[in-house]
Amino acid sequence: MRTLAALLAVVVAASLIGSIAVVRWIHRPAQRWRDVARARLVYGIPWGSLVVIAFVLAVYLFVQSGLADFDDPVTIPFRTWSYFYPLGMATASFSHAGPGHLIGNLAGTAVVAPIAEYAWGHYPDERDPVRTDSWAADPRVRAVVVFPLVVIGVGLVMSLFALGPVIGFSGVVFALAGFALVQYPILTIIATLGVQDVVLRLYYALQEPIRVYTAAPRPPSAPSWAGIAIQGHALGLFVGFVLGVALLKRRHSRPDPLRLWLAVLLFGFSRELWAIYWFGAENTFILYQGPGVAIVSILALVVTLSMTAPDTPLLPPPLRRLVAQPVDDESSPVTRPLELAGSARDRVVTARLERVREIIGAGHDREPGLLATLTRRRAAFLAVLGVLAIVAGIAVPTNFLVVDDATAASDSPLQIRDYTVEYVEGVPNEYVSGIGIEAIESDDGLESSGVIVASEQREIWLEAVSTQRLAFTGEETITVGGPGWRETVHVDRSGWEPVGNETVYQVWLWEDGTDRQLAYESNDSRADVRIAGRNVTIGTDDGTFDLAVNASENTDTATTPIPAENETTMAGGLTFERDEETVYAAADGTRVAIASKETYNGS
Repeated sequence: MRTLAALLAVVVAASLIGSIAVVRWIHRPAQRWRDVARARLVYGIPWGSLVVIAFVLAVYLFVQSGLADFDDPVTIPFRTWSYFYPLGMATASFSHAGPGHLIGNLAGTAVVAPIAEYAWGHYPDERDPVRTDSWAADPRVRAVVVFPLVVIGVGLVMSLFALGPVIGFSGVVFALAGFALVQYPILTIIATLGVQDVVLRLYYALQEPIRVYTAAPRPPSAPSWAGIAIQGHALGLFVGFVLGVALLKRRHSRPDPLRLWLAVLLFGFSRELWAIYWFGAENTFILYQGPGVAIVSILALVVTLSMTAPDTPLLPPPLRRLVAQPVDDESSPVTRPLELAGSARDRVVTARLERVREIIGAGHDREPGLLATLTRRRAAFLAVLGVLAIVAGIAVPTNFLVVDDATAASDSPLQIRDYTVEYVEGVPNEYVSGIGIEAIESDDGLESSGVIVASEQREIWLEAVSTQRLAFTGEETITVGGPGWRETVHVDRSGWEPVGNETVYQVWLWEDGTDRQLAYESNDSRADVRIAGRNVTIGTDDGTFDLAVNASENTDTATTPIPAENETTMAGGLTFERDEETVYAAADGTRVAIASKETYNGS
């Protein structure tokens, strides 16, 4: 099988290389691709993009311990939790949640970063105000130092103004895309909508030419759009727009309006920037797709106008005169003669002179202010800056939040250095409570249930595994740590389902190399059957599942542990038999199933 997979990988690579070779032989452009690339890039290679990709990959492998376990990197400490946790702010934009997340963002970078780098150029443009003898004009410095540093700087900006504990390079990818869209709209939209998917599919086809899929149920999960950092993507896109406009203005260039508008609109819809959402109660999410679609459409127009609108005044002449600022009368050459003439005491003469003064003042004693001289293009660009300020500003208050109390809410927490890991149910969600959109959906008192990871030192509070997911999978692992260290926490749930009632379950936590620790026990639950006039209740006490038998609430209760597989036990006049994963109660020749062991679908 491995030989076949390797052979197919060679066939995939050969087919693509062969296709490129044939097209290159058929297509005879006036200028070769290599010459076009070399005109702006050293040796025709986007060195800065390669440095950026290497940097992001190094963070994943060495900072997030991806080298130790590529499929399970350390992620929790490398998110934008708070301004009071600098490590998260410094690393979040360059860290990733897993291999799929990493490969997706690197593919996006490989597609749009070279376009942005080509537009900027290793060789200073003749319109760039850069001295030829300056270090900033050295193509090698611009290629491997300046461009990567600018990209890293944009990444830090993304972290500082990200809303929520985000992680990933996608905000920077959107910034690169925004910058590239301004310079080469059609090329960029083709690259992002088509080439990126080709790169990803080629990677997976080479990695695993034949893959077998098995239909299987999935654990409860949020909708796909609820896992997208919409605010971070919009922030990056508008940062790219602003940088792109600045470069166009410096080079006295303008893109084609239709191409730019179409590219921005298609990019916004294809990248789901319309998916504006917030959290509801009880694991619900609210999607404002109608307002989102309208916002994307309007912003595509505003962005286009900011670069292509004419430099004519925004206001019509009457309004410009209305908002013009009056000038000092002393500066007018006719002011003094009018004062001398007005010294006469004749009322008729005085009135006529005042009329003359009004006429002259209307034509000469007012000068245009900022609003009167504002052009349509500049107004649209100010609107883009305003959107950027709003998108960035909404994150500032939440990033100043701190975890007031990260102490354990349960009696059996797991402590790993400064991390507290515990299983709780029905506790206030310390992260989203109090910052909801009150007019639409209050998030005051939103509760969380599941495995909670908290660290007061790092300003972390996270529902790492929900109760619903653990009930589906039965077992999970959580990785905590920091630069240079990682620890894995295992979570295990086991339970029994009484006939006709809710499950009774236990949750256990333990760290690698340590004993299992009981973290949670649910409430008792009575089976919805009676046998020989008796009720049977399944409960849990100190890690042991029990069967409690009584005739009524006022009678004494007899208890016994649930028997082991194929074993029998007695309590309260009933005989309990366990046949594989089901427990039966028997009395007077009657045998009834009362509970079955909870089953899971695997993680």
